[in-house]
Amino acid sequence: MSALLELRDVEARYGPVQALRGISLEVPEGAIVAVLGANGAGKTTTLRAVSGMVRRTGEIILDGKPLTGGPEAVARAGVAHVPEGRGTFTELSVAENLRLGAYTRRARSLQADIDRMGVWFPWLTERAEQRAGTLSGGEQQMLALARALMSRPRLLMLDEPSLGLAPMIVREIFRIVRELNEQEGLAVLVVEQDAKLALETASSAYVLEVGKVAVSGSSATLRDDEAVRRSYLGY
Repeated sequence: MSALLELRDVEARYGPVQALRGISLEVPEGAIVAVLGANGAGKTTTLRAVSGMVRRTGEIILDGKPLTGGPEAVARAGVAHVPEGRGTFTELSVAENLRLGAYTRRARSLQADIDRMGVWFPWLTERAEQRAGTLSGGEQQMLALARALMSRPRLLMLDEPSLGLAPMIVREIFRIVRELNEQEGLAVLVVEQDAKLALETASSAYVLEVGKVAVSGSSATLRDDEAVRRSYLGY
């Protein structure tokens, strides 16, 4: 399976603090890949480096071409990023949030895509005119995911989608992500603190430690390696 996304020796800093120390990873076409590790390991910074949100060195390749520029250029290249903390436009309605998700496209009508989101998230249709800020945390996370999907991305990046949510909501979000991957071939790069859940969803994973890849491999291999589980995954 060919690589859709490649990071080659990527480094990034926040002022004097080096957050990434030569990260290399791949997301194959149509695969779900997890990035795991403790707080401060560099997981979120890895996604921000791909999105052009931090200054970085090294190479980031999307579909064989260098991925450069800031967040808008990266979005136009086919990468959708759902950040930690959801990032919905709380003063806008559900429908307005969805339409904003498609701003990089030149579609004459977005209604077909809005209807498609209603299949995955049925409540969106009923709440189309509701202000996003009045939704529950789980609903806001689902709206953020739906808004990202409105751009019809080739790669979806999710940063801590389970953060602060009830287990039932988390399971539903990961179910939808799996079905999108299986039915539409959507490639996914997910950062997740719940290592067990991430490994159940992803086909492979990278475990980061102080800005470096400490260990990587298939999800099955990492799940079955007791030393890896104890040292890096915390279960």
